[in-house]
Amino acid sequence: MSTVTNVDPGAVSVPGFAGDDYEVVIIGGGPAGLSAGLNLVRQRRRVLILDSNRPRHSATLVSHGFLTRDGVSPLELRGLGREEFSGYPTAEFHQGLVSSIAPRDDDGWFAISARGVRGSADRSVRARVVLLASGLAETLPGLPSIRAFYGTALHSCIECDAFDKSAAPLALLGDTADLHERAVLISQVTDDLVVFTLGSDAVTSDEEADLLDRGVRVERAAVSDVAGDRSGMTGVVLADGTVVPRTGGFVRPHWSAPLEFAEALGLARDADGFVQVDGVGRTSVAGVWAAGDITPPGPQQLIVAAGAGARTAAAVNRTLLAL
Repeated sequence: MSTVTNVDPGAVSVPGFAGDDYEVVIIGGGPAGLSAGLNLVRQRRRVLILDSNRPRHSATLVSHGFLTRDGVSPLELRGLGREEFSGYPTAEFHQGLVSSIAPRDDDGWFAISARGVRGSADRSVRARVVLLASGLAETLPGLPSIRAFYGTALHSCIECDAFDKSAAPLALLGDTADLHERAVLISQVTDDLVVFTLGSDAVTSDEEADLLDRGVRVERAAVSDVAGDRSGMTGVVLADGTVVPRTGGFVRPHWSAPLEFAEALGLARDADGFVQVDGVGRTSVAGVWAAGDITPPGPQQLIVAAGAGARTAAAVNRTLLAL
């Protein structure tokens, strides 16, 4: 519920900004974008959030680790955030898929175009500042049944979901170089963990020896599918048909930052494709900021993303004041 009280919307205006002109346009209405927006409108900034309604965590039924909101669904968390943000007179939330951001013109304006989604109108707006918080896209291992269990038996965020799988026979599936680190983290909650490298060499021989010392087995064979039924996940199926009994576990997706709409800006990005920022979210392009999962190190807990949004909002506000 919005906490705004005793505020007359007509009494709050931002000189020089009306219609389709905004001080800040935020791309993305997840925890980072909503937190940034909330903190900026509380500084009486005129802010538009454009959100495509395509959250990466749409399959997740319950989120954890967010203070005062432990156990709520990510969908509910986003809804509460939208309600709180939209309760302020200088706030506007619009469902739209951003298609382009034109570089800042000679008068200091960025031009942003978005296609309306879920019945919303198309928008063409201008902003003095653009804050990117559009999140990541993820690609799961190419196993036919994996999506049937993703978000319930299988998850990607260890810090978010490992506790609830304590003492269960778990799997870790992936083919990236950080499998060893992830396996060590999961081993805190179970003594029965198998790491499936999907036929890759993602785990080195030294890492495998360390995992064995911790009671973790590494299975290097190719995997053909995840087994289960309506009651839940029952195992991991190897390419030769062997079923390794497992009731759940974790997947290491491949993540990417889909920022084609921002190509004209020429943002500096790291080797993983994340947007390079300084300690407060300032990018390599003046007037463009970024927060949340699209910045290094990538996917984080919801509360971490929200904190990053708040920190960046404070820096944006100070910059607009020429501080």
